[in-house]
Amino acid sequence: MAFKKNDKFTALLSEIAANLKESTNYFTDYKLKNVSDLKTFSESMKEYESKGDTYIHSVIKELNDAFITPIEREDILHLSNSMDDVLDGLEHCAALFEMYSITDADDYMLQFTSAIQSSVIEIEKAITLLAAKKLLQIREHAIAIKDYESKCDGILRQSIKHLFSVEKDPIRIIQYKEIYETLEDIADSCQGVANTLETIIMKNA
Repeated sequence: MAFKKNDKFTALLSEIAANLKESTNYFTDYKLKNVSDLKTFSESMKEYESKGDTYIHSVIKELNDAFITPIEREDILHLSNSMDDVLDGLEHCAALFEMYSITDADDYMLQFTSAIQSSVIEIEKAITLLAAKKLLQIREHAIAIKDYESKCDGILRQSIKHLFSVEKDPIRIIQYKEIYETLEDIADSCQGVANTLETIIMKNA
């Protein structure tokens, strides 16, 4: 069984993916100039995250109301939640920037966000293919997401090694290490989306 054209679950999954892409682009492109920008940044990401939660609630309601679903209920819910995990991670990371008053994203943070942004583009493409019932074509996007996650593993190792070699302030070490690890967790969440997509392909293609 696969999604019909204009299926309500297709619409919701597409909205979740579009909101995730928009929030990721905002997160990546926002220019922090001073501490007051951090509040705007954090609050805007919270708005994206709240919007994402609304979509998840809609998915749950539709699943409860639906007699028949195009693919297994668990897979629709898991795919929705796994995309929401990425957005939750981004919102949490923005909150850390504000909490620690960090206005300068270093080169490692930029490498992380670039990889995450690329992963989210792949996620949106995969959701579009899912809606079009082109399941086998999704696999290449799932593989690309996993490649970006692997790249982020390497960035994490490099960033922490560099941090401990150059930074003398123990508080700053703690703060930067937490942000690096949070960004890597977001990449892991992107891989979680890829794993869910591969499960859907396996069951339905």
